[in-house]
Amino acid sequence: MSKTSTKQGQSLGDAVRSTMNVVAILAAAVVCVLIFMYVMGNPINFEGGNPAGHPKQGNYLGMMYKGGVVVPILMTVNLVLIIFTIERFISLATVRGKDKLNVFVKKIQDSLDAGKIDDAIASCDKQKGSVGNVVKAGLIRYRDLQSDSNLTKDQKILSLQKEFEEATALELPTLSRNIVIISTIASISVLFGLFGTVLGMIRAFAALATSGSPDAVALSTGISEALINTAFGIFGSLLAIMMFNYFSTRIDNITYKMDEVGFSLVQSFAASSH
Repeated sequence: MSKTSTKQGQSLGDAVRSTMNVVAILAAAVVCVLIFMYVMGNPINFEGGNPAGHPKQGNYLGMMYKGGVVVPILMTVNLVLIIFTIERFISLATVRGKDKLNVFVKKIQDSLDAGKIDDAIASCDKQKGSVGNVVKAGLIRYRDLQSDSNLTKDQKILSLQKEFEEATALELPTLSRNIVIISTIASISVLFGLFGTVLGMIRAFAALATSGSPDAVALSTGISEALINTAFGIFGSLLAIMMFNYFSTRIDNITYKMDEVGFSLVQSFAASSH
């Protein structure tokens, strides 16, 4: 398959995945709104069966319902985070391939040292994943260049480096896909939480400003809305930051292993070429 065909296939795949991402986010929003309205807002969670009143003592669903309209938004943000965290775990495990990267890299280096290029290619076929694809592309170019008498040694080395860089560039989008969604959630989750907090405090102070004695129900509702939204926002932001840093570290490790094999490939070719 040519590089042009590969790029066209990736473009089509990216469009499909983008559509699926939008569908997943919309589905998460619908699910969270339904849970908010019919589970948290169920009359059995409130005193006297009235959602406008106090939640029953110790009833956390009713308490969360009192967080107001920002709660389903924050629930959606957190659910989307969970969905794409699971997706990243699965995708990065697939990208890595069958064996641990250290084991795979050692196999390739041993095969190169022994001059067994076909064995190294076979190891890539067994490994699969993005790392195996990149290394295999470099190894095939390595083998072709060994029998090429039209290029000088320096030209062959440059050609090998270029092949490896192009193969890596084709696989990098798979590594970083949807990471931007997780990083965005890390920022907007706490902002939505603060927004809900402000709305809750407005309601609380409005209750205090009523003529005569303050409305205790409105006051407690406003404070509850403020605290619940703050908790939701901080939780989502904290989890998103942790996941973003974790996945960034894994991606850096994978790209480092690709670079390590590429360096070994070039060094081996330079040492064996005349």
